[in-house]
Amino acid sequence: MNSTESEKKKFDYAKTFIVGFGFLGISIIWPIFNQFIPIFLQAGNPEFERQLLEAGREIPKVVGFGLTPALALFIMTWDNLLNVFVQPWVGAKSDATWNRFGRRKPWILLGMPIAVIGFVLIPFAQTALAIAVFILITNFGMALFRSPTVAWLGDLFPANDRSKANGIINLMGGVGGLIAFFGGGYLFNSMGRAAPFIGGAVLLVAASFTAVWKVKEPRQITVDKTHDDKPGNVMAHLKTLFNNPDRSGLFVLLGILLWFMAFNALESGLSSFAVFTLGISPGNASIYAGSVTISFILFALPAGLLGTKHGRRNIILIGLVGLTFIFLTGYFIIQGTVTFIVMLVLTGAFWACVNVNSLPLVYDYGDESKIGAYTGLYYFSSQAAAVLGPTLGGVVVDVLGDQYRWLFLFSTVFMALAWLAMTQVKKKAATQLAPV
Repeated sequence: MNSTESEKKKFDYAKTFIVGFGFLGISIIWPIFNQFIPIFLQAGNPEFERQLLEAGREIPKVVGFGLTPALALFIMTWDNLLNVFVQPWVGAKSDATWNRFGRRKPWILLGMPIAVIGFVLIPFAQTALAIAVFILITNFGMALFRSPTVAWLGDLFPANDRSKANGIINLMGGVGGLIAFFGGGYLFNSMGRAAPFIGGAVLLVAASFTAVWKVKEPRQITVDKTHDDKPGNVMAHLKTLFNNPDRSGLFVLLGILLWFMAFNALESGLSSFAVFTLGISPGNASIYAGSVTISFILFALPAGLLGTKHGRRNIILIGLVGLTFIFLTGYFIIQGTVTFIVMLVLTGAFWACVNVNSLPLVYDYGDESKIGAYTGLYYFSSQAAAVLGPTLGGVVVDVLGDQYRWLFLFSTVFMALAWLAMTQVKKKAATQLAPV
C-alpha cells in the first residue's frame, strides 16, 4: 500500500478501541496504587493527627505505619526506579521479538501475571518493608509489558493518525481510571482495604487478555539494522538526539521530564492532601479524585483532534499554561470538597491536551524504524520524573511542616519550566507514512 492510498484509508475506530483495552487494564492499576498506598504508609503519623484535630477535622480510621511524607513518597518511587531501566530495554527488545504469540504480546503474557501477584498482596502487607517488596514485584511485572503495549500505537497507526488514535487509547485509559477511582473508593468503603486491589487485578487480567486476543499485530516492521547499539541502550539513543543539530527531540524529552515531575508529585500526594489536610475519608478521596478522570475522558479525543489540526506542540503549550495557572490558584483556594473537585475537573481537561499529544510528539522527532526504542525513551523520561517528582515533593512537604498544600506550588514551578522547554521545540510537519 503506497502513501497516497494510506492517506485515503479510513481511520479504523474499532481497531483503536481494541488496542485501547491494553491501556485500560494498565490504567486501572495506578489510581488504586496511588490513592491507597500512601495512606497505608502514613496513617498513624502523630503530626498529621495533631493537624487534623487542630483544624477540627476527623482522623481517618486506617491502620498504617506512621511514616513521614518524604519516606512514604520515596517508597512510592521505588517501582519507577526499576521502570527507568527495565521499560526502555523491554521497549527496544520487543522491536526484535517475534514468536507464535506475536511481537508485543509475549511481553504482555509474561509481565501481567507477575504484576497481578504483587498487586494483590499489597494490602495484606504487615510492614512497610513488605509493602515495598510487593510494590517492586508489581512494578517489575508492569515494566515488562507497559512499553510493548504502548508501542502498538507506533506499530498499528501511521504518523498522521497517532494523535487521534492516542486520544481514543487515552480515553480508554480514562475509563479504566474512572472504574478504579469510583469502584476502588466504593469497594474500600464497603468491603475494606483489600477489595480495591483484588477487583483491580481481576479487571487488569480481563482487559489484557481482550487486547491480546483481538489485536492483530503486523508480522513485519521496519527495524534499522545498521546500528550496533544494544536493544534498550538508552544512552545510545540519547546520544543520537544530542548529535542531531536540531535539539528539538531533546527538548521534547526534557519537557516530558518536567511536566511529569509536576504531575506525579501532585498525583502521589493528592490522596494524602485530601485525607491528612482536608480530613476526607480514604474511600471518598478516591471517589472525588475520579473527577479528574471524567474530565480527562471528555477531553482526550478532542485533545488528539486538536493536536492533529493545530500541531501537537501548540496544544501541549496551551495545556501547560492552563495547568500552571490551576496549580498556582489551587494552593490558595482549595479549602474543602467543592474547590477540590473543581480543581480536579480543570486539571483533567488541560492534562488531556498535554498527555494525549506527548507520545506522538516523541515519535515525530524520533526514528520510525525504532518505535519501541523511542517508546522506551518516552518512558525513560516519564519514569525518571516519577522518581524525582514525588521524592523532591515529599522532601518539600517534610521540610515545610508536613503540609501537603506545598505540593501545589512545587508542581506550579515544574509546569512552568516544562512550558519553557517546549518553547524551544521547533515546529515540524507531520510525516506521511504508509502503515506497516
